[in-house]
Amino acid sequence: MQLDPSFKKILEDYDKRLNDENQLMKSLSGVDAMKRRDEFLLPVGEDAAIFMNTLIKAAKSKSILEIGTSFGYSTLWLAEAARTNGGKVITLENNLDKMMYAKDKISKAGLSKFVDFRLGDALLNIKNAKETFDFVLLDLWKELYVSCFNLFSPKLNDGAWVLGDNMIFPPISKKESEAYQNIIRKKETFTSILLPIGSGIEVSQYHSR
Repeated sequence: MQLDPSFKKILEDYDKRLNDENQLMKSLSGVDAMKRRDEFLLPVGEDAAIFMNTLIKAAKSKSILEIGTSFGYSTLWLAEAARTNGGKVITLENNLDKMMYAKDKISKAGLSKFVDFRLGDALLNIKNAKETFDFVLLDLWKELYVSCFNLFSPKLNDGAWVLGDNMIFPPISKKESEAYQNIIRKKETFTSILLPIGSGIEVSQYHSR
């Protein structure tokens, strides 16, 4: 796919950080790696990112909600699609350091005007959001997936896409991931399928009737 030089430069920065962190994690015990997991990039991965970017463009989604900015890897791809569609990404993060890192990368990629960063509790931010959404990426701690879904689902536009990450990996969150899948698949207004892309993505589409 065609990417502008500023986007590619930031993507290269992320890739270098990811490679460095992968080497570090190999040197840590499983326990230490879990203790320090909040320090690491842990991105959705390039395959998943390209899939989301392509889906947003094909669906012409304009109002995009990302629940869990982290260090901004997926935000970068969502924002690039939003620019193409003349839309905007609202991204939620409760860690100021992570948000500032993401803001810096988005700025250097020339995408700042396509992203609205909102700091604080995700549930409260979703509850207070006045917008309705064409696309939602759910990628924060898995125990919050169901609670987030219950808050954003009434704010979905007809035909909206909802993607839940980490449905297959890591195994430690399998119980929470399955709880989310069970909830969304029981809703008659959603069609849903699990795709083995990246760490496993539950891809769901909302139909108001």
